[in-house]
Amino acid sequence: MKIAHICLSNWYVDGWSYQENELIRQHVIDGHNVLVLASTEVQNVDGINTYLEPHEYVGSEGAKIKRLPYRFGPHSLMKKIRAHPRVNFELQIFQPDAILFHGTCGWEVITVANYARAHPDVQFYIDSHEDANNSARSFISREILHKLFYKYCLSRAWPIAKKVLCISTETIDFVNKMYGVPMEKIEFFPLGGKIPSDDQYNLLRDEGRKKLGILPEEILFLQAGKQTTAKKLIESMKAFNATPSHAKMVIAGSLDSAIETEAVSLISQNPRITYLGWQSVDEMALLLCAADVYLQPGTQSVTMQNSLCCRCVPILANAPSHKIFMDNNGWLVDNQHDLQAAILKACEVQLGPMSLKSLGVAKRLLDYEIMSKRILR
Repeated sequence: MKIAHICLSNWYVDGWSYQENELIRQHVIDGHNVLVLASTEVQNVDGINTYLEPHEYVGSEGAKIKRLPYRFGPHSLMKKIRAHPRVNFELQIFQPDAILFHGTCGWEVITVANYARAHPDVQFYIDSHEDANNSARSFISREILHKLFYKYCLSRAWPIAKKVLCISTETIDFVNKMYGVPMEKIEFFPLGGKIPSDDQYNLLRDEGRKKLGILPEEILFLQAGKQTTAKKLIESMKAFNATPSHAKMVIAGSLDSAIETEAVSLISQNPRITYLGWQSVDEMALLLCAADVYLQPGTQSVTMQNSLCCRCVPILANAPSHKIFMDNNGWLVDNQHDLQAAILKACEVQLGPMSLKSLGVAKRLLDYEIMSKRILR
């Protein structure tokens, strides 16, 4: 099949392990002809948005990527409107059998919906990552961009789409209340991950723990991703400091400038805490399989779902979107007291059965090999 992934309402960085990358990678593995229409907006390893020149190339996932410029106008405005030339032209040339439009916010969702309306055999889906935690935070963003402009754009598209696929229960609420998409048009479609086989998991776990110098009897805690104040890394490290000597902690990702000084100080004071910086997809797979407990006491991160696929026991913020991933396989925490209690508890209990529970959750909800087929029907 010919599958088009439209990444014009969000930034797309090929080679990373976000949902867009994993779905595209799986579609290529499955033998489909995949085209990615992407904006020029990307993020670097420090989490800073930058912009590339428009160009075409084959990305590391194996798909053809066309980075389209913004339409003529002030860049500060165009990157909010998210309007691009040649979208319909590219679709007419490619003639996709299925389209997944990533993100609900932007003008080109109308263009793609118009194409799908003219080609009713095309499987057209829209996915949404927006929620009240990461979108419409300011008055202008909420009242003008989201309630007026983005809502109007989506209203022209969702009646044509098969479904609007939402990554969390909070996203479902946001899409329904902010944009007026009816519940019968919405479907839960969480961020997922790759589930290693037993042999792959054991191999990666042994390799990762050997590389980090983690002994069999030691418990490895991992926190990963772009570490901002909202991710509560400082709180995690302070809680971890109370753990017994057989516990180790690894931090992977970038440190936001707002927390960098304090984070570096806490790391330097505890030899059982290691900061690795940004990691590649393969390096993260090693870390996740090597880890016993995954920490996410703050806002959401795409790595959490991958951690469940790699059998980690999660300690997560007690947010509505996290509850579906809990099946006596970890702890939800509301505050610093809860976080420290959960970390200490993880050092005391048998984590093996909880690890298998996480694997069960992943197989039921998060397997990208299965999820990638959803937009083909």
